[in-house]
Amino acid sequence: MSPVLSRSLRLPHGRAGRRRARQAAAALLAVAALLLWWLVPDREAEPRGQITFSTGVPTGVYQRYGELLQEALGRNLPEVSTGLRDSEGSQQNLARLASGEADFTIATADAVATYLREKRPGWERLRGCTRLYDDYVQLVVPKGSAVRSTRDLRGLRVGVGQDGSGVRLLADRLLMAAGLDPAKDVRPVPAGIDTMPGLMEKGELDAFFWSGGLPTNAVLRLSERFPIRLVPLEPELVDTVHEKGGPSRYYRSAVIPADAYARAQDGEPVATMAVANLLVTTDRMDAALTEGVTRTVIGSRDRIGRVVHPAQLVDLRTAIYTDPLPLHEGARRYYRSVKP
Repeated sequence: MSPVLSRSLRLPHGRAGRRRARQAAAALLAVAALLLWWLVPDREAEPRGQITFSTGVPTGVYQRYGELLQEALGRNLPEVSTGLRDSEGSQQNLARLASGEADFTIATADAVATYLREKRPGWERLRGCTRLYDDYVQLVVPKGSAVRSTRDLRGLRVGVGQDGSGVRLLADRLLMAAGLDPAKDVRPVPAGIDTMPGLMEKGELDAFFWSGGLPTNAVLRLSERFPIRLVPLEPELVDTVHEKGGPSRYYRSAVIPADAYARAQDGEPVATMAVANLLVTTDRMDAALTEGVTRTVIGSRDRIGRVVHPAQLVDLRTAIYTDPLPLHEGARRYYRSVKP
């Protein structure tokens, strides 16, 4: 065979071989890239940015919880900067979320239900992340007070919480259930837990309502320097409030344990009512970031709970129940990831 003919026969075979080699190399590169994607974390996928957490009054449980959660988020989401902002409480917190002034907050379930029921601005954007711990209603009076029930508050100076607080909602509902007009039958003082203890010490308050986790440091410290007593809420009063339906259905009968405020309770439990707290965001919040925040809340329970005792009650089994709010997709993603 001539050299020319020999080359013409080998050339197509050589081109095909080189094409197959290139295809094999491309396939190997694709497999290598896939393995690299699978084995090496995508740093760019980590949540990043800045968020604002609306908390509560400076000496309340919301504020302290927010401070400790801020530290936990700094460890778990290093590319996310978390800022805290004081507030009057649940009602103001929800308004801030809806308006975009805050990204995450804590609010009581009854306050959320009220916000939704009244269709306040942005109500349809609110989403739940986690059911946290319960707040307990605490009606505080000086030790020697003649007040033995909510009905005995008639004509007295009563701290009812700030206008933007969940305490104000509770106080008004309890007073009305006791047959008292909150605006006329008592002398309402719109103060928060940061100032009510001091007002009572100075003799400027006869009683005050508070709703918070147990123990609330402001009440505990007051009991250690000034003689106070917790007034039980009558079972029929709690039933009357609960039977109103709507947002009131989120209240339940409860008992403040005898050791919550040893000096204020004389070793006796106190009948009251409780309501759940929810971690809330909006549908504007990024799913990956919301998933990271939810994971941090559940994962930091024990660490935060050593300082803020109510946080010990955050439970993965019940955290998903954020009624009356639907779960945010990011929170749903987290719960699916830990489902047994």
